[in-house]
Amino acid sequence: MEVILTQDVKSLGKKGEVVKVSDGYARNYILPKKLGLEATKQNLYDLKQKKDAEAKRQKEILEEAKEFATKLEKITVKLGIKTGEGGKTFGSISSKEIATEVKKQFGYDVDRKKLQLSDPIKNAGSYTIPVKLHPKVTAEMKVMVEAI
Repeated sequence: MEVILTQDVKSLGKKGEVVKVSDGYARNYILPKKLGLEATKQNLYDLKQKKDAEAKRQKEILEEAKEFATKLEKITVKLGIKTGEGGKTFGSISSKEIATEVKKQFGYDVDRKKLQLSDPIKNAGSYTIPVKLHPKVTAEMKVMVEAI
């Protein structure tokens, strides 16, 4: 019997897959525990519709990420860092402070976890910081750090 899995089943398959199992296993385990549905024409059609809708939604999310990436690449965020005698800096600038300044200066919500800042910025200068917006989209944002 063919069954459409509604949940991940260990050693059988993942959610949404159509798998072939013995009739007894399907009747006594999979169907009563609601781990799957019988693979009728209607259920297969519903599965196809759900997969198409999910693919369309993922495509829209990717397009939105690409649009936002082009906006981020056009801006330059300006930050200040305190310096003392001889250009010695006090403190550092973290991804949280950068995300806050992007929100304040341009009104864009950027999650600080998406900023791929390897180490906090400790010197004045110009930096290019990658921002991972989507698994397939990474933007390069410019940050200008000035001595105060």
